[in-house]
Amino acid sequence: MSRVRSLDVMRGVVMVLMAIDHVRVYAGVPAGGPTAGVFFTRWVTHFCAPAFVFLAGTAAYLHGRKLGDTNALLRYLLTRGLMLVVLELTVIRFAWTFNVAYSEFVLAGVIWMLGWCMVLLAALVRFTPRTVGIVGVALMLFQQVFHFVPRALPEPARGAVGVVYEFFYPAGLEGWSAINILYVIIPWIGVMAAGYWFATIMTREPEARDRICLRLGLAATAAFVVLGGLATVMQSTSDEPALFRFLNQGKYPPTQLYLLMTLGPLIALMPVAERARGVIGETFAVFGRVPLFYYLLHIPVIHISALIVGMIREGAMHPEWYASAPYAQVPEANRWGLPLLYLVFVIDVAVLYWPSRWFARVKAARRDGWLQFL
Repeated sequence: MSRVRSLDVMRGVVMVLMAIDHVRVYAGVPAGGPTAGVFFTRWVTHFCAPAFVFLAGTAAYLHGRKLGDTNALLRYLLTRGLMLVVLELTVIRFAWTFNVAYSEFVLAGVIWMLGWCMVLLAALVRFTPRTVGIVGVALMLFQQVFHFVPRALPEPARGAVGVVYEFFYPAGLEGWSAINILYVIIPWIGVMAAGYWFATIMTREPEARDRICLRLGLAATAAFVVLGGLATVMQSTSDEPALFRFLNQGKYPPTQLYLLMTLGPLIALMPVAERARGVIGETFAVFGRVPLFYYLLHIPVIHISALIVGMIREGAMHPEWYASAPYAQVPEANRWGLPLLYLVFVIDVAVLYWPSRWFARVKAARRDGWLQFL
């Protein structure tokens, strides 16, 4: 089964956008702010995590069709999912911080969440894609129910459950203090499950596929505009500009409006991504063919860039500012301006292109079993 170009291109687009956010981390620029430049520097990267998770579900279904064996797909998802969890806690943790003080700071980040979602998706693949998708949509729509579930337990049991439960959904319990939780599992597993169902659309004839993607994507976007607009009007007492209130939807965990805002345009643009050609389209496709390789490489590249910028600007690298990255501690006086942030972003993406293109070619030419996991 040949690769679906739109998946590679769209994945590549959001991976490039992701680099903006991670350069922002090392620049010390806050995640959003009162000025349009800072606000949209953060906002444009909100599409990354939903796209990664949704398209990971789509890719899982397509990989299962290629394998032709549900058990093989189940083993693949379990293996790759657990591998991602281990990478988050070891290699990626080191790439963010360049230190080995694991007892002081460990992060349950996006790769951790992706890994556990794959493990959970493995438990669902024996059901029909439609059933998996309905479960996923339900988890997205009714996610807040999980906030109240622990309240049905007696007080002593809540404390015992909290250590694990807080990884699934924030319920105000006392979690495991050894790990900082950035991404919970619910509703992200719902997003992945919905993406698994969405893959059945991507396997249709091009004309039908494009028509459904456009209608579905525009419908989700319209729902966001209407519901988000109503929510913005209800928050009219806030001093924040109305446009910022409208676009500033909750990500941790991702609210229903956040998911409509990000997944709607993603789905609507799939037909455009399928037709993307030329230098720009091929560049995005290269990044999209090697998503994990790119991810593992881009964090140390950006981190090293930040240290070089520090040496040039301050005369010192200041590694202590990044000891708990992505929660960087850059003093306000030393934060970068947006022009420098975007200059470093462009340079880093250009640097990442060449090894990504090399590995994409290696991956396409060889059939080594381990390459499928990258």
